[in-house]
Amino acid sequence: MFSRFSKTPASPRPGTPGAPTAAATAPGAAPRVTAAQVPQKPSAEALAADRDKKRKERLTELKVSIHRRLLEDLNLSALESATEQSLKQEIASLASEALDEMSVALNKEDRLALNQELYDEVMGLGPLEPLLKDETINDILVNGPKRIFVERAGKLELSDVTFRDERHLLRIIDKIVSAVGRRVDEQNPYCDARLQDGSRFNCMIPPIAVDGSLVSIRKFKKDKLKIQDLVNFGAFTEEMAAYLQAAVSCRLNIIVSGGTGSGKTTTLNALSSFIDNHERVLTIEDTAELQLQQIHVGRMESRPANVEGKGAVTQRDCLRNALRMRPDRIIVGETRGEEVIDMLQAMNTGHDGSMTTIHANNPRDAISRLENMVALAGIEMPLKAMRSQIASAVNLIVQASRLQDGTRRMTSITEITGMEGEVISMQEVFRFERLGIEPNGRIIGRFNATGIRSSYSDRFRQWGFDLPASIYEPIV
Repeated sequence: MFSRFSKTPASPRPGTPGAPTAAATAPGAAPRVTAAQVPQKPSAEALAADRDKKRKERLTELKVSIHRRLLEDLNLSALESATEQSLKQEIASLASEALDEMSVALNKEDRLALNQELYDEVMGLGPLEPLLKDETINDILVNGPKRIFVERAGKLELSDVTFRDERHLLRIIDKIVSAVGRRVDEQNPYCDARLQDGSRFNCMIPPIAVDGSLVSIRKFKKDKLKIQDLVNFGAFTEEMAAYLQAAVSCRLNIIVSGGTGSGKTTTLNALSSFIDNHERVLTIEDTAELQLQQIHVGRMESRPANVEGKGAVTQRDCLRNALRMRPDRIIVGETRGEEVIDMLQAMNTGHDGSMTTIHANNPRDAISRLENMVALAGIEMPLKAMRSQIASAVNLIVQASRLQDGTRRMTSITEITGMEGEVISMQEVFRFERLGIEPNGRIIGRFNATGIRSSYSDRFRQWGFDLPASIYEPIV
């Protein structure tokens, strides 16, 4: 800094440290080369990485040119009736012809990889296909065509999968949203949709997405998780599971609260396993992802407006119509708007055992969120009347949390016991206690009862669930 204004340093005297030697200063003497100036050979790992990078670039260029040819030669209208095996054989044959014409030789491994990628481009979602097939991946997050992150075991990591360019990514996005009758463009730059396997999809494209299109995919679990599975995973204990079974079977109205990615929908799916098969259940969601395990289930999904701004069907529209369809229980995938009014009224008017999820950090915040949503819906109601409505509608709040080590835990089960003045009274029955953290970052903790007996014990007993008093005793 300020180098233009500093004095020129004087040359050191001969013999002093830093002074040039006679040999170095002699006329015609060869300059001395230090070790730092000797060019270092790249390591074997760097050379291998460079070769792998060039190989992938070469395969990508080949895939682009051959894919264009496939679109010209394949009978696209006949693809729907073709079997996977016959289509793969046809693609392999056309690709082999193209490689011969281009005088390109590939080894068996590269040829198989190229054929699979071409099949994924024609019939699947291109570079996303191997990530969707990987059972260890929970989320796929795309930040532009060259940066694709995945979540494994609660931790994000950068994958080596990339798109060719932004146009390639936009083509895959359009393929996904058009399959469910939706569209995304500059006028409507974001969209919610679902994949064929039920995975939740969200995207946002330029100019709103500054550095390239943003895509998030919450993968659909093929195996329906039951309560026992979550107990085995350490999400909660056997005692908590017995309590929740009694609560669902006795038709308590339950709210599953939690942050993004905390496992709210998974918990709701597991709780639904306790619903009797003789009950009629209606589900309402923005994007259908619930996996209820009953026989008599009616599923509804909201719909956005079309290009002309017409034809929108909101969750509130679905909920109002559901009340006329003789439901025993109503399950709303996520309550986040004016549908909260109809949800609370349904819970208060004979549809006991209804359930929903809500974004909140703890049970008290969940109640505040309900109050805020009622206020934002434009309903002018005294605060005490509003809270009285909530207190009589909601019986139980199950708090799901995602801890800093990526694990998901049911951190609280809280009962709504009524009103005390103008405040909703609550009592926590079970909680997760954090005891410390291991050197590898894993949370050390335990589930414990608070020592408070459930206010619904008599109701449990009347329905045939006589829970032992020991499950409410805390561990000292």
